[in-house]
Order: sequence, then structure tokens, then C-alpha cells
Amino acid sequence: MMSREQNELMTRVGADTPGGRLLRQYWQPVALVDEFEGERPVRPVRLMGQDFVVFRDEHGQYGMLDRDCPHRGADLSFGRLEDGGLRCPFHGWLFDRNGTCLETPAEPAGSKLCQRIRQNAYPIVERSGVLFAFIGEGEPPAFPAFDCFIAPDQYTFAFKGLLECNWLQALEVGIDPAHASFLHRFFEDDDVSESYGKQFRGASADSAMPITQVLREYDCPDISIAPTDYGMRLTALRELGDGHRHVRVTNVVFPQAFIIPMSAEMTIAQWHVPIDDTSCYWYAIFTSFTAPVDKQQMREQRLALYELPDYRPRQNKRNHYDFNPYEQRTQTYTGMGHDINVHDQWAVESQGPIQDRTREHLGTTDKGIIAYRKQLVAAIDAHQRGEKALMMVDAAKAATLTGPASIDGVCVNQPADEYWIGADVRRRTESEWASRG
Repeated sequence: MMSREQNELMTRVGADTPGGRLLRQYWQPVALVDEFEGERPVRPVRLMGQDFVVFRDEHGQYGMLDRDCPHRGADLSFGRLEDGGLRCPFHGWLFDRNGTCLETPAEPAGSKLCQRIRQNAYPIVERSGVLFAFIGEGEPPAFPAFDCFIAPDQYTFAFKGLLECNWLQALEVGIDPAHASFLHRFFEDDDVSESYGKQFRGASADSAMPITQVLREYDCPDISIAPTDYGMRLTALRELGDGHRHVRVTNVVFPQAFIIPMSAEMTIAQWHVPIDDTSCYWYAIFTSFTAPVDKQQMREQRLALYELPDYRPRQNKRNHYDFNPYEQRTQTYTGMGHDINVHDQWAVESQGPIQDRTREHLGTTDKGIIAYRKQLVAAIDAHQRGEKALMMVDAAKAATLTGPASIDGVCVNQPADEYWIGADVRRRTESEWASRG
């Protein structure tokens, strides 16, 4: 049984909390590149209870600054993009993307005030359609050579969505292979040829059986976990009979991401980023190993379910996730439609703003969640001692962190490890871009 103090340690993200200090030492997704495609590329960002402004300057370079102007605290997210930076509309003070004060125009001639002013600025980089920022101390860790970061742009697609709950319970749904057989159960199987861009709607690799059928008819997976240099690997096995076995390999990337198979040809890397203690965004990079992704189709599919500019789900707790009891009896296990993100959203938001883990009773299938929590607490403790924690890596180590393999397939009379390792090699060998390495 978890204590209230342990739950607080893992979930609180303020700058003065142990967990918040740890998470600040990693690159965090803060925006999509798509959010800067309009005529005014300036966005307010709230990350772990702190307020920032992200902008793209006249030279196409991104910057991230504290949102409050250092003059009198006005909101810089309403600033004017001009003259090489972001200008505060209150008194015209101008800051470039590095936080340098370029002008204090209302000051008398000869004033040196501008030379003494500097706004807090933070490193920010673009990776596969997502802007990552570092708000911690010292040097940020290097980016691993994961597929989602090294694939050419035309093979990746990025999106995000708002969740009204703590980041940890949002992450933990992805460390739970057993829930898919229930939460994402469909009573009928769609044509798998119509599954593009939809998770759990196609067929597993090396099989014509729809994934929905596998999950529905074989609901008790044998789950194993293995620690890795990047976090952990989870393997869920479902015995289908006659020597056939469904193998699903997923990964937890410390501290806040999982990488999972979306289909036989595509994977999803998804981060869970605290806005504050009681809300978060998920950011996802979809990576194709076969054909270039249809970005327009995938974006249109998701915008049917999310409202801009905040990427707020149209189905949410205020409209009861469009729950339909007739649908629950006849079509889906939840009665909340066919999009699995809505199912996950209900599951994690229904636990409350911050799940009270002192009331939970974990089972055998929760072994991944238990292992991850131990990793998180160990990393918090290490950071408090001034030591490097998991995935605080330099460039040399980051270059060795590749893949990771994320497989959903069916093998016949073959050990599971042998199957998924071979399936990953075949997929890379046949890939236009992944085979180059």
C-alpha cells in the first residue's frame, strides 16, 4: 500500500518539489511546430506550474522566455514580433530569443538600463514536429538516437492533446498492457484496410487476424518486464492456440514517455508533460517505417476530436465523454465511441485530478507500473543526492540508444524474444530510411 507522502513525492511538479526538480532536468515537449504556422507565431506555454512564451522570430529561430516582462510583469505572450525579437506592448521593451534586452525605448537618451536587463531564456529545439525545451540547471541531456528523432520528416507526424489530470496517471495507462482487452474492446471488427492512422484497428504483423479480435478473445496476457538503459521493455503474450502466439512489445522511456506499436508499419512515441499538478498534455510522434505518412489525413482525423488552440478534447467530462448506454451494450466496452484516446482520457481523468494511490490494490498485471514507480523514486533520490539519474546521458551514450523495438505480431511455434527481435530486423531492413543505419 502506498503512503500519501509517497504519492505526493511522485506526482507534485512544482519547482520546489523533489519530483519537479527531477523532471526539469530533462527535455520537455512544449509545443507543436504546427502551432506556429499562422500569421503570428507566438504561443503562451505553461509547464510544471511556470509560465513561458514561445515564439519564432523574423529569422525563423525559436525562442522561449519567461512570460512576465522583467519591467513590470506584463504578459509577453501578447508581445509584438518585430525588430529581431519580441516587444512588450506595455512600454516597448524588446527581447531577442536569447533573452537579451535590445531596446528600452521610453528611457532617456544615453540610458544604460537596457544593458543591465536580461530576461530568462531557455534552450529550445525542434525534433520531428515537436518543440522541446529545457528549464533545468546545467547542461541538458543529449537526445537519444530513437527512430522518432532520426526518421526523415516525411515519415513522422506529431500531435498533442489536453488531459485534466496529473501527468503520472496519464503515463501509467501506457504501462498497462492488460487494459487494452477491456477498455479498448470492440464487439465487431472493422475492415482492416480502413485502419490507417487508427490504433488497434488494423491487423497484427504476420497475421490476418484483426487486433480488435485478438484483444477481445484473449484477454489475459502473460506480461514480463525487462530493465533497459532507457527505462524498461514490456512484453505481453497471448496464446492463440495451435502454436500461434500474439506478441506485443512496448517500451517506457524514462522519465515520461512510452513507445508502442500503432500498427505493423508505424510506432507511437508519446510524452506526458505536466502543465501543473492537475493537468497535462500528451505529445505524440508517429513514425512510419514503410511509406511517408499522410500528415493531412492524420491531422484531420484528430482535429475531428480536438479543438484548437488548446487541443482540448471535444469529448470530455463536461459532456460525460458522449457516453451512450446502447453503444456500450452493442458496440464498444466503454460506450464512448471508437477513438481509444477518449477511452484512455476517461480512465485517467476519472481517477481524479491526482489519483489517490493509497486506495488502490495492484495486481499481477500491474508489474510494469510497480517497476516504473520504483525507477521514478530511485531517480528522485539520486537527483537529491546530486547524482545523475536514468537517461541523464551525454552525446556518446545517447548515440547508443536506438530503436527501441516496438512490435505487435503473431508468431508460430517460435520463442517470443526470437520472434520480435527478428520482426524488428526485418522491418528495418525493408525500410527506406531505417535500413541506412
